[in-house]
Amino acid sequence: MPNSDLLARSRAAVWHPCTQMKRHEALPLVPIARGEGAWLYDFDGRRYLDAVSSWWVNLFGHCNPRINAAVADQLGKLEHVMLAGFTHEPAVQLSERLAQLAPAGMGHCFYASDGASAVEIALKMSAHYWLNLGKPDKNGFVSLQNSYHGETLGALSVTDVALFRNAYGALLKHHATVPSPDWRLAAQGEGARDYALRCAELLEAHLQQHHASLAAFIVEPLVQGAAGMAMYHPVYLQRARALCDRYGVHLIADEIAVGMGRTGTMFACEQAENPPCPPLTKGGSAGDRKGCNSSTPSPSPLPNGGDGGISPDFLCLSKGISGGYLPLSLVMCTDNIYRAFYADEVARGFLHSHSYSGNPLACRAALATLDIFAQDGVLEANRSKAARFNHILRPLADHPKVRHFRNTGMIWAFEVDSPHRDFAQRCFTLALERELLLRPMDKTVYFMPPYIIGDAEMDMLVARTLGIVAHLC
Repeated sequence: MPNSDLLARSRAAVWHPCTQMKRHEALPLVPIARGEGAWLYDFDGRRYLDAVSSWWVNLFGHCNPRINAAVADQLGKLEHVMLAGFTHEPAVQLSERLAQLAPAGMGHCFYASDGASAVEIALKMSAHYWLNLGKPDKNGFVSLQNSYHGETLGALSVTDVALFRNAYGALLKHHATVPSPDWRLAAQGEGARDYALRCAELLEAHLQQHHASLAAFIVEPLVQGAAGMAMYHPVYLQRARALCDRYGVHLIADEIAVGMGRTGTMFACEQAENPPCPPLTKGGSAGDRKGCNSSTPSPSPLPNGGDGGISPDFLCLSKGISGGYLPLSLVMCTDNIYRAFYADEVARGFLHSHSYSGNPLACRAALATLDIFAQDGVLEANRSKAARFNHILRPLADHPKVRHFRNTGMIWAFEVDSPHRDFAQRCFTLALERELLLRPMDKTVYFMPPYIIGDAEMDMLVARTLGIVAHLC
């Protein structure tokens, strides 16, 4: 199909997400014909290195043969059955395997299809838990400033991104925010760890005053994605867990973007004790790095966190869980949460459902994704890959127009001191011309590549991004 024909038909028939459609009068859509590995190809054979994993979902490359085979095999057995009153092997296997991998105590999976739905489930489940315990006034929530948890109404009520909230504010229930431990916001001379502890003190002040009306504190562990890949010291998670325990408030870990190995461990919550240090940062202090290992996490035992890290009350997963293949999300919770709903009365059950909950095809894709993690030693390989990437990124990190260069696991981000107000659009366009798919947020450029990205592709990404920065500065 010719590009021009597909573009015209798409503009006429498809309303694209999070998009001002009028912009596509001047900025053409990119028609993709196929994908292979880290690359996307249009109908004219032009290729684009998918440096953002197609909105952070594609972990092991496009058209991965092992995930393809698993989905094809499942397609010949069972494509779908409702999960109300029925069950099937892929959902059971996936739930069991995740319980083995997740932080200690996470033993029950409730399925949906997208990240915002998972957040909705966690919020409703938390409030309903307190209702079942005879505490109906505990129905409020608190989140971090600049947080993003989705765009459905419940999820949006705990999202602190003005662009999204302002348009739909009249429809939302108001919930509080507390300062973000994002180390870019630290005072001059204040280290990332000290700033995180100061923010934890402010969280404690809020919980102390409002805990009687709070159901849960929801947080994106280690990295706040839509805030421009805001990164913070893991000590904040440790303190948040202790404070939620102290004041009787649930802790919801939104690992939709940061789970499945993206931060260097399978789940970001694992790094709440003795974390690995970001190998390259502009703005941290030497004290922040003392005692840390920049390549391999070395967690210590904690009472509520298995071999290390912390265990939330709710763990939300999506995006990479299915390797970028099929819509799938889920919420894991503790047995304590689950038991509060286990009763004879229907009204005490969790009153939430999705038609495609636990879809067998999506679950098989997720199982194949977990197989790749297990069989290929992905987390260890990613640490070596990240170390190499940080080495070749040094010229970009040291560029005079680059600010706050930072890295956590397989996430890199930096701000560009550019005079162009439309920097994001210009950068996106220039990247396409250079065979790159980048999607800047304002003046923040980030890389979240598929884990299968190779050395030559890394070299190309760095060299061509340097050229883009030079062009726009």
